Amino acid sequence: MATKIRLARAGSKKRPFYRIVIADVRAPRDGRFIERVGSYNPLLAKDSAERVVLNVERIEHWLSKGATPTDRVLRFLDAAGLAKREARNNPNKAKPGQKAQERVEEKAAAAADKAEALKAAEEEAKQAAEEAANAPAEEAPAEEAPAEEEAKAE
Repeated sequence: MATKIRLARAGSKKRPFYRIVIADVRAPRDGRFIERVGSYNPLLAKDSAERVVLNVERIEHWLSKGATPTDRVLRFLDAAGLAKREARNNPNKAKPGQKAQERVEEKAAAAADKAEALKAAEEEAKQAAEEAANAPAEEAPAEEAPAEEEAKAE
């Protein structure tokens, strides 16, 4: 029979309290268990002695029989020095999903296109300024105003 050392929830709504139990792997979470070996009260302060209470002798007995603790219980056992918990490493956990990556790529491509268009516009403006500076100055129209005034006076 495969056994686990796991948490069984007790307590009322919004006031959790857990029993640390030895249970058959096929039994439901809060259902039938073989033995109660401790308790966990997450509402207490982290430095409180009553937050996690373990029956060390019975836990060692069940570990020697092959009971496997769940991850949360393994954390408690590691803190108590009964078992060693290896640190987990999931490098893919923080990566965004495929669609989010596609959106980021599209945004980067749009920004690159915008930067290219801006650069092209700046170069066109420079070329236009250079052409204007290099072009011969146009002659100002001759002032014919005094002649027109004379014609009007007659």
